[in-house]
Amino acid sequence: MDDRLRAVCDLMMPTVREMAGLHEYDGRVQDLSPDGVRGALAAVDSAKRASAPLEDAHDEAHLAIFEESLRVQYGDLEMHRRDPYPHLSNLELACYDREYARRKVRAGARRKHLAQWPDAVDAALASLDRVSAPVAAALLGSAHGLAADVHEDEGDTEAAAIAAHRRLIAHLEDAAVHGDPDPRLGGAGLAALMGAQEGLQVDLTALADAADKERVRLGELLADSCRALDRERSVDELIPDLLADHPGADGVIPEAARLTEEVIAFTRERRLAPYLDGECLVGPAPPSRRWAMAMMTWAAPGEPESPSWYHVTPPDPGWPPQEREEWLTVFSRTSLPSITVHEVAPGHFAHGRALRHATSPVRRVLHSLSFCEGWAHYVEEVCLDEGFRARDPRFAIGVALEALVRVTRLTCAIGMHTGAMDVAEATGLFMRYAHLAPAGAASEARRGTFDAGYGRYTWGKLEIRRARARAERSPSFTLPGFHADLLALGAPPLGLLRT
Repeated sequence: MDDRLRAVCDLMMPTVREMAGLHEYDGRVQDLSPDGVRGALAAVDSAKRASAPLEDAHDEAHLAIFEESLRVQYGDLEMHRRDPYPHLSNLELACYDREYARRKVRAGARRKHLAQWPDAVDAALASLDRVSAPVAAALLGSAHGLAADVHEDEGDTEAAAIAAHRRLIAHLEDAAVHGDPDPRLGGAGLAALMGAQEGLQVDLTALADAADKERVRLGELLADSCRALDRERSVDELIPDLLADHPGADGVIPEAARLTEEVIAFTRERRLAPYLDGECLVGPAPPSRRWAMAMMTWAAPGEPESPSWYHVTPPDPGWPPQEREEWLTVFSRTSLPSITVHEVAPGHFAHGRALRHATSPVRRVLHSLSFCEGWAHYVEEVCLDEGFRARDPRFAIGVALEALVRVTRLTCAIGMHTGAMDVAEATGLFMRYAHLAPAGAASEARRGTFDAGYGRYTWGKLEIRRARARAERSPSFTLPGFHADLLALGAPPLGLLRT
């Protein structure tokens, strides 16, 4: 990497270690103390001033957007003071469970990383002086999960790490009780954060209007698909029965494995993604990520060839029956096909394979999350349009239900952070528009307090659709060609799709 890209990556260590496969960052934590952040931002500015622009204009714009985004995130908004999530990511050890190197090498890096937990927690406690009560409460579960596979009786390193972890937990518990009850970034802050990350000027009013229109369209898709399946029952009557139709806990992984083969075969047949090489395995997430029902961990572009993992996690056998049943509804025969399209093909797995073929370090390393999630969300409906499971209306119902959750996230993120709604009102919207049960709706609303950009799925999808509409004006347009050209850009900030 050149000095500019390295300075950016130094402020994104957990992300580039895992998503880009830059294992030179193994065994290291990022200094997120106030002084550490100031020094890293100064290094980004210094490297940019000392370097000539990149030869490729697109790559130059891509890198410059990330430089500006870090300045806004850590400089203007000082998110390291109010958001525990970067600090939690800094402690994350699950990346060492992946098979990118020999087990002994990964175990050594993990132990070195664990030995730095006390320093990372010291930095976190020095920074986190603006954590709101709702954000702290929402992230306590994730914070506890970081130590799920760390045992203090295994040695001094582990004991010191657990002691540090307890200090962080105590800090968050105190903030959950005594912190500011208002988690809002404010409209200007939210627009600045979202816009800087994607190289766009964000008009929140226009974006909220677009979300409303998309929600109406998706509601019509859901209603039409439900009528095609059963003309006698309403949407609200039909959905609970559909979600209750799922494999048992021991059948979730085999069902997901069969679907993985099916979506990869369909994507190859329709040429919906340029690369589908490599191996995609299916299995439960590592212990520290068992909170994730379904997620893709791809073989990152900076790594030697290794399997990607579609992590599908059944409920714990020790849970109460009602909790196990609620968890299993995610893997219903209505929901799991669209989830697998999103996570595997043409979604995240296929995107990860394309990233390994990207032509420059900037495109391989710096990933817009709005593009990544927008792409995987966009292709769900592409598969519907292209005829995947065309004779089964349940696939269309699953696509619509997943999309309604994501568009409601965008509405609620804007509403909660501009003060137009509170967490209770957001919970109600998830129940009303996305047909979620109260517990699931409350969880989605709480996520919006700390993940202000979690409307990225719908926003990214809408911007990709706009790019496609422009491309379709060309007489030479083909869908496989458009997808290949798009993914050749890596995971570009949304503002660059206009070029």
